[in-house]
Amino acid sequence: MATTAQQDIDPFVAMESLRSALAEAGIVLPSLSVDSASPARRLVELGRVRADVAARLAQALQPGGGE
Repeated sequence: MATTAQQDIDPFVAMESLRSALAEAGIVLPSLSVDSASPARRLVELGRVRADVAARLAQALQPGGGE
C-alpha cells in the first residue's frame, strides 16, 4: 500500500524530474510518460528501450556510475 508521501507526488513532476536526471546522464527514454489509463494510481510509464540504453541506465544507477 502506498504511503501518504507517495500518494502526494504528482506523476507529471516525477516524470519530468526523471527525464531531466536521465538527460544529465545522457540517457533518453523515448516512451517516458504518465500512464493516463490509471490516473488514480499515479503511474509513470518507463516504456521499452534498446539493450545499450538499458546497460547505460544500469551503469548510471551503480554507485559512482553517473560521475
